[in-house]
Amino acid sequence: MSQVIINPVSTEKSLRLMEAENKLIFRVSTKANKQEIKKEIEELLGAKVRSVNTAITPRGHKRAYVKFDDSTPAIDIATKLGLM
Repeated sequence: MSQVIINPVSTEKSLRLMEAENKLIFRVSTKANKQEIKKEIEELLGAKVRSVNTAITPRGHKRAYVKFDDSTPAIDIATKLGLM
């Protein structure tokens, strides 16, 4: 997708978060910080991001848990990305 965002993650957990908390999970560059991730998501998807949390997986990949504003349903974004 870009230098910062590698790809969206489609797992059972990500689908649960999408429905319950209006969040999507993305695999991101290990060098990217939260502000860069937020800016990139807003530019690429045209969606208002409320918050970004990051985590490093045991395999060494970095994941971003992106919570979207209530005006932007995560399900709509997932459909646009082809996850649904």
